[in-house]
Amino acid sequence: MKNKIPESFLDLANAPRVAALTTVMPDGQPQTTPVWCDFDGTFLRVNTMRGFRKEKNMRANPKVTVLCYDPRQPLRSLEIRGEVVEMTEAGALEHLDHLTLLYTGKSPYFGVCIPAELKDTETPVLCKIRPLHVVTLDARKKEVEA
Repeated sequence: MKNKIPESFLDLANAPRVAALTTVMPDGQPQTTPVWCDFDGTFLRVNTMRGFRKEKNMRANPKVTVLCYDPRQPLRSLEIRGEVVEMTEAGALEHLDHLTLLYTGKSPYFGVCIPAELKDTETPVLCKIRPLHVVTLDARKKEVEA
């Protein structure tokens, strides 16, 4: 099934070493941004801030692509072409703190990653992406058993 993430690639969807989200700008040009993401079993989840370009792009056009890979294994990747089905502020800060812990080993986001006072001016938005087409690549050389 082309819309399912294979179990052998779930590690790349759950706090991968590198993830890049591509959205569509108002003029039709692609815009790619590094993001943190995880997979809840149904949706790939990313977080952004209200008013950021990628947030505006996803509201205007929910078609996105997320590319996940581990730079230590560049011949293995996961591409998820999908549709943003929900964008909400409810639970977004908790999700962002969860991602912060996964990616940095520390939490919370406001205070650890960026200055704590920005919590008063920035509003996290949780974005849920439904995979529509999944492309995997594993071109690593397989070990040969002796």
